[in-house]
Amino acid sequence: MADSKPDQVSEERQQLFCSELPPKVNSFGYWVWKKGPLKHSLPLLQMQMIFILGAIHMFHSGLKRFGVPMLISEILAGILLGQSGLGRIDEVSQMFMTVDSQHIIGTLGIFGYTLFMFLIGVKMDMSMISTTGKKALVVGILSLVAPLIITLPVAVVLWQAWVDNGSYFPYIAATHCLTPFPVIASLLADLKILNSELGRLALSSAIVSDLFSIFLTIATIVAKTGGQVSKERAMINMISAVVFLLVVVYVLRPAMFWVVAQTPEGRPVKNAYLYAIILGLFFCGLSSDFFGQYSIFGAFIFGLTVPDGPPLGSALVEKLESLLSLVLMPIFMVTCAMRANLWWVFSREMLDDALANFIILFVSLIAKVGACYIPLVRYCNMARKDALALGLIMCAKGNVNVATQSFVKDSGLYDDKVFGILLAGTALNAGFVPFLVKKLYDPSRKYAGYQKRNIMHCKPNSELRILACVHEQDGVTSIINLLNASNPNRDNPISIYVLHLIELVGRASPVFISHDMQKRTVSNHSYSEHIILAMNRYQRSHEGGATAHVFTAISPPKLMHEDTCTLALNKLAVFIVIPFHRKWNYISGSLESDEQRIRNFNCCVLDMAPCSIGILVDRGKLGPSASKSVFIAVIFLGGNDDRESLAYATRMASGANVSLTVAHLLPMEDKKTNGWENILDDESIKDIKHGSVGFERVNYIQKVVKDGAQTALAVRSMASEFDLIIVGRRQGLESSLTSGLTEWSEYPELGTLGDLLAASDLESNASVLVVQQQRKL
Repeated sequence: MADSKPDQVSEERQQLFCSELPPKVNSFGYWVWKKGPLKHSLPLLQMQMIFILGAIHMFHSGLKRFGVPMLISEILAGILLGQSGLGRIDEVSQMFMTVDSQHIIGTLGIFGYTLFMFLIGVKMDMSMISTTGKKALVVGILSLVAPLIITLPVAVVLWQAWVDNGSYFPYIAATHCLTPFPVIASLLADLKILNSELGRLALSSAIVSDLFSIFLTIATIVAKTGGQVSKERAMINMISAVVFLLVVVYVLRPAMFWVVAQTPEGRPVKNAYLYAIILGLFFCGLSSDFFGQYSIFGAFIFGLTVPDGPPLGSALVEKLESLLSLVLMPIFMVTCAMRANLWWVFSREMLDDALANFIILFVSLIAKVGACYIPLVRYCNMARKDALALGLIMCAKGNVNVATQSFVKDSGLYDDKVFGILLAGTALNAGFVPFLVKKLYDPSRKYAGYQKRNIMHCKPNSELRILACVHEQDGVTSIINLLNASNPNRDNPISIYVLHLIELVGRASPVFISHDMQKRTVSNHSYSEHIILAMNRYQRSHEGGATAHVFTAISPPKLMHEDTCTLALNKLAVFIVIPFHRKWNYISGSLESDEQRIRNFNCCVLDMAPCSIGILVDRGKLGPSASKSVFIAVIFLGGNDDRESLAYATRMASGANVSLTVAHLLPMEDKKTNGWENILDDESIKDIKHGSVGFERVNYIQKVVKDGAQTALAVRSMASEFDLIIVGRRQGLESSLTSGLTEWSEYPELGTLGDLLAASDLESNASVLVVQQQRKL
């Protein structure tokens, strides 16, 4: 009887499945095959994808307004379609979740995750490891080691003293201590703090922690494999892994740089090279399977060989990112969540397991936050809220954690009931951590200074610090023309900081490069080569009157304003110049480009700038020659912005080749709505009005207008007479001078007069500078 028990158990576990050969992929229609089209693999796969993607967006359409991340919607979709939801209904399960189809949709999902890990390797900037500061190195190591030291003994005690079947607790404790770099990068991007000071520290720390955790994971898998197979086989697997890594470092990595060298600057990578890299991806995934590692390990390591950013890294990301993020990864997340059994999470049978798992999760979270918080506050003098926010960021969980838990489940360490508990903990973490970080960390608060940083309050003959932004390398010409008109000399020196803004493509981490112009003319990177050369020539041509510094910021378009405002704050700039989002052809006057992302950037800078700011609408009339006469006009209506415009124009008027005209528009009915503002206006324009400004080529014109219509006629009549017209933005100021014009304004960021002068139907090539005085006071 005792001998028959193993046979009975094996017979009870055996299930019989029938499969038709040859397999039928396509359906010939319902009326031909009475079984219905869903009995064929392709229609069934399409139906599964419809249900999965439809369920995700059904949940996310309602949750996104509350700031809930997409991962929560994917987990909820998996719960709905899996064995915790509709999968419990036999009719629904048999209709589109048959056993045979699970292999197809599951393979598609794991293939998507393999591509995901490959692209993570492509986007990861390995040079950040060598440039990582001590702070990030300490945080990265402590955020992994300290939780392991504290959480593992707690897990062992819970196993030995409370839950008899808790042999998996130490493994769960180890996975809770991981800090996956993709999860941290995704969280920072969602919170829009990727290129903030805290975000950069978190990314650097995550890279350090992730590399340590990868090493520990590999060692664990090798040790576990060694216990399951013979010593000879384990030794072969280990030697194979070492050989694989050597081939990657000394063969594949140089090959990738050879591909980059074969690609001319500005030209796309040849498709043949991209095909070869995709084949290499499949080969590395297959190789890692042979020596006992998951295929995602080989894909990730191979991704690290690809240089991040353009041309190669960005080309691969552009080819694969859309399909991966919109289809394959959501399918993988849902198929993982479908395998969890949440009906048992709060049952009496699993109550001890659930409580023990949440205790382990809570202890690991407290240990990780403490490991980040204590050294940063005590030894680095970081603000308490910022240190706490960084600790919470390092505790974040996401798709990599779900995948890891699913793979451990596949190894047989625990069942779908325990997986359901872990999935619930991950979902709670993914929901609460972003909310708490938002409450603790506000990157814009550092811009709210109390020091007046504008042109109007600069001391006479003091250095004027200007930050100029360019999105394309040829945009530096407009900046140089404006600087030439600004009359830099030894008595009125200018320090110009040029920031080249590049969209982040093909890498996960934002990059900020400071080009030292005194040590080298051309940077090691070719991102801003022409800008560096142009500013070098400009500095030499204005020896003693101008100093130039060039920076390159590679970041997502939605976060470029952070780099701009931070640099302006650090360099004590008093004026930021940003280009208008529309670009005209200098010869024909026709519109060449209209970039909405640049307009969004401009609006963000206007809201957050720690100093005064000007939007430059370049139509080409402000020429490059420093010897020709430059005719500049200021249209003065009154207010802070107009006074700032006048202060900048007055500084320009000190140049021998500059002719300045100040047009003072007054209302027909002089209503003193703000006595103090009128006093300030009269004081600022007094010297120019009475001809005592000290410069010969300064003219003062006073016009009385009735309403906004007459103001528009006066402004348009002046447009063709000048090379540059400077106006104030005057946001929020109501006046009879502009009555009726605001409703017709197409670009509110330019103000009423700036919008008039930037109109497409204006027959003028005059450039326009719209000035807004410092707001953050």
